[in-house]
Amino acid sequence: MNKKLIQKSSKIFLQYALVLLLCAAPIFYFVTKHLYLEDADEALILRKAEYFHYYNGKIHHDEIDNWNSLNRDNKILSWNGLKNDTLFDISYFDTLQNEIEPYRELNFPIIIDGEQYLYSSRLNLVESEDLLESTAWLFAIVVFFLLIGIYFISRRLSNTLWRPFYETLGQMEQFELDYTKAPDLSETDTEEFVRLNDSFLRLFQRTVDTYRIQKEFLENAAHELQTPLAVIQSKIDGMLQLDKLTKEQAIILESLNLSIAKLNRINKNLLLLSRIQENPIENYSPISLSNILNSNIDFFIEQASQRNITVSLRVKNDVIVNSTPHLVECLVNNLLMNAIKHNHDGGTVKVILINQALTVSNSSVDDALNGEKLYKRFSKQGNENSGTGLGLSIVKRITEVFGWSIKYDFSNGKHFFSVEF
Repeated sequence: MNKKLIQKSSKIFLQYALVLLLCAAPIFYFVTKHLYLEDADEALILRKAEYFHYYNGKIHHDEIDNWNSLNRDNKILSWNGLKNDTLFDISYFDTLQNEIEPYRELNFPIIIDGEQYLYSSRLNLVESEDLLESTAWLFAIVVFFLLIGIYFISRRLSNTLWRPFYETLGQMEQFELDYTKAPDLSETDTEEFVRLNDSFLRLFQRTVDTYRIQKEFLENAAHELQTPLAVIQSKIDGMLQLDKLTKEQAIILESLNLSIAKLNRINKNLLLLSRIQENPIENYSPISLSNILNSNIDFFIEQASQRNITVSLRVKNDVIVNSTPHLVECLVNNLLMNAIKHNHDGGTVKVILINQALTVSNSSVDDALNGEKLYKRFSKQGNENSGTGLGLSIVKRITEVFGWSIKYDFSNGKHFFSVEF
């Protein structure tokens, strides 16, 4: 599933923020702990200096026990051979707190009455550890909420900054050649978006110009072809009336006659598409769909009977639309002709007018049609080769002009075209 650029950037931001938080919290903890230990070491070294300044040479053998009983964290112990100052971490059982607590301890040699002893000074780290943990948790919580705040602020800012991009993207998605009105792009002072808008407008103008040239050529060609096609049709009709035609010549002329008739249909459909695309069509009037269907259904029943195809009409309620009679008839005729052409001998065509929808269904030997090519000009699907490939394009264009919708479905071997008004 595709994701928006903002979602991707926000996700990446959260991932990096989480990694940053996970890395920063322990780093902060250990750095702070190291600083606490340095302070503890300085305090112990200061105690050593105080001992030598105030007590060195003033304490005797018989005063050691009294000293140890009065000083809980500073003890004079028997010498264990230590020659240099030693700082280390150690844990002792605290009888007052009834638990094991961490300490930082400094041991260094001293001389009392000419004999060597060991002076041990320790500093309780419980309060420092508790403060350190509380500080670390506070840091993590502050950073977490800070990152969440930055995330939402950046997301909001991103939405604002990227709004011109998404508006331009929306204009590009809605762009249709049939509507040549220039897109209304939002003004922006972001250089990249300005370049994007300028490029899009240039592309739009080139595409519209090319389309207009092709459209004018198609219209002119269709108009110019009308007279030659009429002349050829007239000549063929005249030749078919001759008595001296051989059977082979008659077959050839009949084939030419069918080809010219097909060319005439294509030409008329192209002219019709061109007129519809001129948009807007004025002089709308209320049109009764049931009247259109009832007045045209007999023609299609007769056409379908040549292949033993059954055509049925069911009108549950009338539907009134604002349109022109010619275009409504064109829509109905193309749907019904398509249903007959893309059918098999002995098949069925059902026309149903109910609520605000017209549904035309037909049996077929073909599978479901390709939805992407369904309404494209000159696109043919299935095994039918007699059509022009313009009928459904005309139907689609008529629905677009009047704001109607057309849907296609395939079920149980039948094609369904439904126009909702």
